Amino acid sequence: MRANLKQIALAIVLIALGVSIAPFLWFPVLASKAFPGQHMINAIAGVLLGPSWAAVIALCIGLIRMSLGIGTIFSIPGGIPGGVVVGLFHYLLRRLGVRYGELAALTEPIGTVFIGGTLAVYLFAPLIEREMLLIPVWLLWSLSCIPGAVIGLLILEALRVAGFTRESFR
Repeated sequence: MRANLKQIALAIVLIALGVSIAPFLWFPVLASKAFPGQHMINAIAGVLLGPSWAAVIALCIGLIRMSLGIGTIFSIPGGIPGGVVVGLFHYLLRRLGVRYGELAALTEPIGTVFIGGTLAVYLFAPLIEREMLLIPVWLLWSLSCIPGAVIGLLILEALRVAGFTRESFR
């Protein structure tokens, strides 16, 4: 992954934004702390920077949130897969010639709910000696990631109208 200064700057801004809004936009969900802002950031990072960047950004935000006590170990499976899925879908939509690749932002719940939720229940919960049920986790995590993905799409649309697209950061 060869990075340029614009990509690094955008990644830093997204990490800072994710960390700074975290204390205000979270709510408890079972043993985790749901954070719709992470899903908004995932949508933006996945579309503008791609899956690798989105994963690194989500990891950084999750680790910083955990170190500040406003996140849990579930921020790892709750953040990383969503951004990766958005980035992969954006790539796929563009390869297929879809003009509005920003719609990939709406795939964020696939990564967060189904992949991340499953990892949380079967891998991360046992690490902290918790038991969680899969379907309730999927349903409750949806309450966080669906609004976050929609907000991310709206922000991407505003950025597109302002002239900022993925090509702006190449």
